Amino acid sequence: MTAPAPLLVVGDALLDHDVHGRVDRLAPDAPVPVVSGPRRTSRPGGAALAAFLAAADGRPVTLVTALGDDPASDTLRALLDGRARLVELTLTGELSSKTRVLVDGRPLLRLDDGDGRARQATEAARRAIAEAGAVLVADYGRDTAAVLRDDLAAAAARVPLTWDPHPRGGSPVPGVRLATPSAAEAHALAHRAAPADAGQEPDHDLHSAAQDADRLVHAWRAASVAVTLGGRGALLSHGGTPLLVPSPVTADGDACGAGDRFAATAAGCLADGDLVETAVRQAVHAATRYVAEGGVRSDAVGTAPAGPRPAVHEPTGDALRTAARVRAAGGTVVAAGGCFDLLHAGHVALLQAARRTGDCLVVCVNSDASVRRRKGSGRPLVPEADRIRVLRALECVDAVAVFDEDTPERLLAALRPHIWAKGGDYAMTRLPEAALVESWGGQVVLFPYLDGRSTTGIAERAALTPGRAGR
Repeated sequence: MTAPAPLLVVGDALLDHDVHGRVDRLAPDAPVPVVSGPRRTSRPGGAALAAFLAAADGRPVTLVTALGDDPASDTLRALLDGRARLVELTLTGELSSKTRVLVDGRPLLRLDDGDGRARQATEAARRAIAEAGAVLVADYGRDTAAVLRDDLAAAAARVPLTWDPHPRGGSPVPGVRLATPSAAEAHALAHRAAPADAGQEPDHDLHSAAQDADRLVHAWRAASVAVTLGGRGALLSHGGTPLLVPSPVTADGDACGAGDRFAATAAGCLADGDLVETAVRQAVHAATRYVAEGGVRSDAVGTAPAGPRPAVHEPTGDALRTAARVRAAGGTVVAAGGCFDLLHAGHVALLQAARRTGDCLVVCVNSDASVRRRKGSGRPLVPEADRIRVLRALECVDAVAVFDEDTPERLLAALRPHIWAKGGDYAMTRLPEAALVESWGGQVVLFPYLDGRSTTGIAERAALTPGRAGR
């Protein structure tokens, strides 16, 4: 399987802190809540969070950002150690950081510190941009993108460049492949570009988002703008009729960092050669999972330097992380397996039914070599990469994993699902993996199979259809 392509992240790094506590009373000297039992965590923020998340996808990442000699910069360097290669610009002042005080998972108060800014470009930073195959810019208005603007403009004409804008930052350079503002950011930026309408208030409906996206495509001379709509998904515009990409499920949770997750995933997909529409769809799914699995409080965002990571490439690595997080949260992990060559209604019915039995569904797919051994030299009809892409596009599928063996025991031992779902056509068969699943308390569950649906039958009918040859 092809490894994820490298990604260069350029932008303003921040250091974020969360203070978690409980409130049982008000202070005696003022009507303010008393937060007791505080527990503090630190994590990368801003462009550093985008780089951290891209690296968590198994992607080689270089981060160009401004850091100084202050304690916050040192802490951030430690958090990124082993995750991303740093190309540092000089920082004037102290690194910006924010501290959230949360009670029962909800923000009560936020404190902002530090006003450091990037001083000037360096040859090392310019060289990193010139050599990059794909770029993500996270502009939080602290001048990293501003001092490298000419270099980023040249990169936009050469490679896929994704720009995650913020109202305090500058406009994206002309020619960006994709810009990713939130609905509120898009409205503020669109009406900054058109001062005559600045008095209008956003209503955040699809009509308003489409108007803002269309205006920004033309004002920025961008190839496309994806306005993120929180739990509703994203609206993608190329300057005409927009495309709505809905969230696969409703995810309740801390949305802090979801925009960075969206931008990092979209930029990574473009680096891998995907179309913009595919990149936005994958980004919506990734941001939804990110929020559902705990966001910045999940294992995906650590508070200390990470140790060696498993040598597992996406999408299998994503599947293992998804299963681990759902299990840790007390949820039920469901897995289903097969070749899924020419995905048909029978496959979809099985996967939809399996997903309804638990809190996540991981689909285990035979690799091309495994399919050939099982089905013969003429199979698969659809190559592995395309089968994965189609499966991941299904709303009922949370993650996809690939196995090269004839049977998925080794992969199942790593996933350890609570439920192993199979079609009812196996009702009279003792599955070879059943004993393994039962060894950790898992259960094999059969689901009704739709009669008359099979890949072989579809392929045979297609071969007999007149006029289909060569298409």
